[in-house]
Amino acid sequence: MSRYIIGIDLGTTHCVMAYTRADVPDHEEPEIQLFEIPQVVNPGEVQARPLLPSFLLLPGPHDVPEGGLALPWKADMDYAVGVYARERGAELPDRLVASAKSWLSHRGIDRTAAILPWDAPEDTRKVSPVDAATRYLAHLRDAWNHRMAGEDPEARLEDQEVYLTVPASFDAVARELTVQAAHQAGLHRLTLLEEPQAAFYAWIAHQRQTWRDAVTVGESILVCDVGGGTSDFSLIEVVEEDGALDLRRVAVGEHLMLGGDNMDLTLAYAVRGKLAQQGTRLDAWQFRGLWHQCRKAKEALLADPSRTSVPIAILGRGSSLIGGTIRTELTRAEIEQILVQGFFPAVGPDARPEQKPRVGVREMGLPYEADPAITRHLAAFLGRQSGEGHSVAFPSAVLFNGGVMKADVLRQQVLDVLCSWSG
Repeated sequence: MSRYIIGIDLGTTHCVMAYTRADVPDHEEPEIQLFEIPQVVNPGEVQARPLLPSFLLLPGPHDVPEGGLALPWKADMDYAVGVYARERGAELPDRLVASAKSWLSHRGIDRTAAILPWDAPEDTRKVSPVDAATRYLAHLRDAWNHRMAGEDPEARLEDQEVYLTVPASFDAVARELTVQAAHQAGLHRLTLLEEPQAAFYAWIAHQRQTWRDAVTVGESILVCDVGGGTSDFSLIEVVEEDGALDLRRVAVGEHLMLGGDNMDLTLAYAVRGKLAQQGTRLDAWQFRGLWHQCRKAKEALLADPSRTSVPIAILGRGSSLIGGTIRTELTRAEIEQILVQGFFPAVGPDARPEQKPRVGVREMGLPYEADPAITRHLAAFLGRQSGEGHSVAFPSAVLFNGGVMKADVLRQQVLDVLCSWSG
C-alpha cells in the first residue's frame, strides 16, 4: 500500500512536488507539504529548494569543475538538472536543454529522437524530449528517495501513488510520451491529471465547504492557465445534481504553444534591437544566451515590485570573454509595456487571432502561435462557447493558474479585458 500520495507538476520552466500521507483518517484534514528538492546550485554546492527549474545542462569536458555536479546519491554526475543547469546554461546555450515539455507536444518532430539542444553543433551531446522529461522525473525520484526513504524502503517514490499534471490541451501522443517518461523513471503507479482541473481541485480544497456559497447554478468559471510553454482555457459550469451544487467542465480550449517562453523571446528581440541601435550586434549563439537572460530578468522583476531594472550580461566571443562581455539592462517599464501590449492587449470580444509569420519556428524550432496576443485567443475561445448550439454563461469568476499569471499586472489586465466584454 502506498505510504504517500504525491503530486508532481512537470512544468515547462519549473517542476514542483507536494505530498501527503495516504493513511489520514476520514475525520482528519490531510496535511499537504511541498517537498524541498536537493539540487546543484553552484559547482560542488547542493541545496534543497521548493522548485526544480526544468533545465538540463549537458556540459562539455571543460565546462564545469571536476566533481562539480556531484549529488548526495550519485557522485559521478555528468549532467545537471535545476538551478545550476539554468544559470550555467544561460552562458552555454548550446549545452542547455530547455522547454522540454513544449517539445513533447510538438507534432512536427520525432519526439523520441535526440534533437536537444536544438540547433546545437553535431559534436554536442543531445537527448530527446522524452529523455529530458525522464531526467527531470528521475531527479525528483532520487531526491525523494534520498530524503524520505533512506530508512524506510517502502517509502520509495516508485512505490507511491503519483499524480502527474499535464496541460488539458495535450494530445494523446503527448500524454502517452509523458507516461513513457514517467515509466522510464520507474514511476508506474501513475495517474495523469489535467492542470486546470488540478488548479480547480486546489481552489475547492482551499475553500473547503464554503465554495458552494461563492457560486450559483448557471454561472461559469473561467480557468485561465498561462504557464511557461502553453496557454490553456477551460470553462467550468455550476450545475445542480440531486438537489446539490456540482461543477462540470463544459469546454477546453485548443492547444496553444504560447506562454512565458514566447514572452522571453519577445523581450530578447527588444533587447537585441536596443543593442543594435547602440552599434552592438549579436550572433545566434549570443542571442540564445540573451533569451535565457531575459527570462531571468523577467522573473526577477515580476517577483519583486520594488525593482525597477535588472542588469543583463551576454558573453562575448573570442579569447577575451571578460573584456568582451556585453552589458545592458531590462527595465520594469519595458517588461510591462511589452507583456501587456504584446500579449494581453485590450481588445474587443469579437477579436480573433491574427495570422502572422511564425518567427519562433525559424529562430528556436518550436511552432509557437503566430499571434502572441493571449487576449485574442481568449476572445476566440469564449466566442465559440456563445455561438449557435452553446448556452454557457459568460464567466462570472476567473481562476488563474500558471507561472505567468502570478504577476499582478497581468492578472489585472485580464480581469479588465473580461469586464469590458461583459458590459
